[in-house]
This record gives sequence, C-alpha cells and structure tokens, in this order.
Amino acid sequence: MIVFDLSCADGHRFEGWFGSSADYADQRSRGLLACPHCGSTEVAKAPMAPAVPVKGNVRQDPLPTEASRPVANTPMPLEVQKALAALAKAQAEALSKSTWVGEKFAEESRAMHYGERDEAPIHGQATLAEAKALIDEGVPVAPLPFPVAPPDKLN
Repeated sequence: MIVFDLSCADGHRFEGWFGSSADYADQRSRGLLACPHCGSTEVAKAPMAPAVPVKGNVRQDPLPTEASRPVANTPMPLEVQKALAALAKAQAEALSKSTWVGEKFAEESRAMHYGERDEAPIHGQATLAEAKALIDEGVPVAPLPFPVAPPDKLN
C-alpha cells in the first residue's frame, strides 16, 4: 500500500491509499477519485514529506518543526505571511517575559487569581477540561496561537 496526500481544486486536503502509484494514476485517469469534503473530481497529489523510518536509537517524540507543520497547496498572500510573522514575533516577545510552569498551568493560574501567589506572566500546558474550568471560574487565560515546546525539549 502507498499513501498520498491529495487535494482538490478547491484546496481541500485529504489522504488516499492505493495499491501502487500505477493504481493511483489509473483511478485518477478514470475519474474515480473524489474529494470527501466537496465531491470535486479534480484531484491531484499534494506536496508531502517523505516517510523516512527512524533509526532504533533515535528519540521517538521529535519537536515540532517547520517541516512538520501543514503546508498550503497554494502560496499564502503576502499580507497573511506578514500577519503571521508579526503574531509569531509578538508571541515570542511575550513568552520571553513569561515563566514556563508546564502541567501546573491550571494550578498556578488559579493560585494567582485567588491571591494565593503573586501575579506574574506564565505559560504552560492545560487540558481542554482544565482550560474550560478556568474560564468558568473567571480566571483570565488565553491559548497561544503557535505551539510552544517545553524548555527541557529544546536543543
């Protein structure tokens, strides 16, 4: 079996499993491929990263990288690129003045909200249930727009 990332003319991305490259080409030429989102039969292979097996002595939980983020099948407009760059810069600046608290984010946020510890900018991890509970209690929290790697996972 071979897996291809596919996209339709409307830009929807999805996966297709085929017996071989020839099987994909045959199905495409006969119009048998359709987008599961919109039904378009204008389907083509989308850019994808190759699946390279890792060595047995390599860490299995790699950090997110630029290559592992979703890739658009068309160039982003310049204004979107600029907006994302500005947002990334603002997040990096805010995080430089913030303390990583890891999985204790909900506990630390609550302690500051209820006056049990001094207020200070923090960032960390919280489950969806923890985040909803904080919001229900009126604790001021917000998700970060870009993923953040824990300090102990950085090079």
